[in-house]
Amino acid sequence: MSKNQDSINLWMTTSRIETLVDGIFAIAMTLLVLSIGVPDIAYNLSEAAFQQQLWLLWPKLMCYALSFWILSGFWRNNHQQFQFIKRSDSSLITINIFWLLFIALVPFSTEIISEYGGTYFTANLIFQLNLLFAGVLYYLNWYYSVWKGLVDETLNESTIKLMRDINLILPLCSVLALGLSFYFYAWGSLAYIISPFLKKILEKKYLS
Repeated sequence: MSKNQDSINLWMTTSRIETLVDGIFAIAMTLLVLSIGVPDIAYNLSEAAFQQQLWLLWPKLMCYALSFWILSGFWRNNHQQFQFIKRSDSSLITINIFWLLFIALVPFSTEIISEYGGTYFTANLIFQLNLLFAGVLYYLNWYYSVWKGLVDETLNESTIKLMRDINLILPLCSVLALGLSFYFYAWGSLAYIISPFLKKILEKKYLS
């Protein structure tokens, strides 16, 4: 048996990766709601005072919504990416396992930043680094797949470059958010809002 035939026999389908990804994302996105928490409010408060206590939850709600939106974008892009990745091997599985490690950590880092992000830079550092490592591994996932020929052979160069550059958006936003966190603390996380606009620019560049 030739060396090429040996390599082909080592290829596996991507279905198990996709199933695991869906499961981890479902759990992580559900656990995010626990970062909000129910405030400990005394029963003898007036209705106005009760509403005021609930209003204090808005920073946590904002962090929850932002993290949920980021994870949903990750999941959507991953679904799109695996439309092009037709095979997998042990190294690709390993990359995805480490990527999912940081995805599963998002509820924890979200709770840290929602609770302490307005006061401590370290809380913001944990959140931004969590997303930065997830973004870098996600970029590596596509880079490795293209390098090893695991993608659809009919895929054109423009689409390959588009997917590559789209996968760089989150790491770049993470670095920007980290820099802004030095000055604006938790508000620096709003840098992630620009990601859809950057994606539109890239799509226009490569698909027009």
